[in-house]
Amino acid sequence: MLSKNSNIAIYFHIHMVSDSTGETLVAMMKASCAQYRGARALEHLHTLVRTEEQMEQTLADIENRPGVVLYTIANPDRRKMLEKRCNELKIPAISILDPTLNMLGRYLGAAMTHEVGAQRNLDSAYYDRIAALDYAMAHDDGQNVPGLKEADIILLGISRTSKTPTSIYLANRGFKTGNIPLVPSAPLPAILDTFTEPFIVGLIASPDRIAQIRSQRLIGLNETKQSTYTDIAQVRTEMRDAKRMFVKKGYPVVDVTRRSIEETAAKIINLYQSAGR
Repeated sequence: MLSKNSNIAIYFHIHMVSDSTGETLVAMMKASCAQYRGARALEHLHTLVRTEEQMEQTLADIENRPGVVLYTIANPDRRKMLEKRCNELKIPAISILDPTLNMLGRYLGAAMTHEVGAQRNLDSAYYDRIAALDYAMAHDDGQNVPGLKEADIILLGISRTSKTPTSIYLANRGFKTGNIPLVPSAPLPAILDTFTEPFIVGLIASPDRIAQIRSQRLIGLNETKQSTYTDIAQVRTEMRDAKRMFVKKGYPVVDVTRRSIEETAAKIINLYQSAGR
């Protein structure tokens, strides 16, 4: 049992069993375990479990390292094997999609297809995401500014405001996204003022946080020379000028200081949709 105020880590095995890639399970596991600070999951991912032999191997591993089992198994026979053995071993196991699937079935009055990896069918949305990712890579960090006219979203911000990872995440959601860095003493490309379709967003953050990230980046590059790049006064000036420019241009602003990439992207999407895009 975890103590609310305990600083002692509790380690436990968690098995994720899927007849597909297991991405859904991993996301659910990480989101759930994050709510228990004292818990440390020892992760065991069993993917593409599509034969009886593969399930037997998975069950043997679960028996050798008992803990918690999360699963997404479409095949009824394989699912029954897993549930029966976990019940015999008194190991808690849950199909993480069952509540949602059951609710949808009742609402739609329809039966499931039991198709493995159905969400990954190569439909038009899949190809749209691939095209958006290609676009993001080709328009990263101020590349091909004229081509940004075709963007859904353009991100602006000083160095280390998470422009690139946020662009990639948005692209994975199907939004053609580019980004432009704000460089001291360098004016914003004038062509941006002629764009009418792209939704332009300014990213800001705490100067202290930006200076810290920049310092860590230089350490990672084995750069030891003193530089205005990490000087807190310089960073404050850059952030102040960026904020003033965003206000002048009327660009919506997102503060990324305490937001994950996913949270930043979700906020940008909300702003995008609220603007009627």
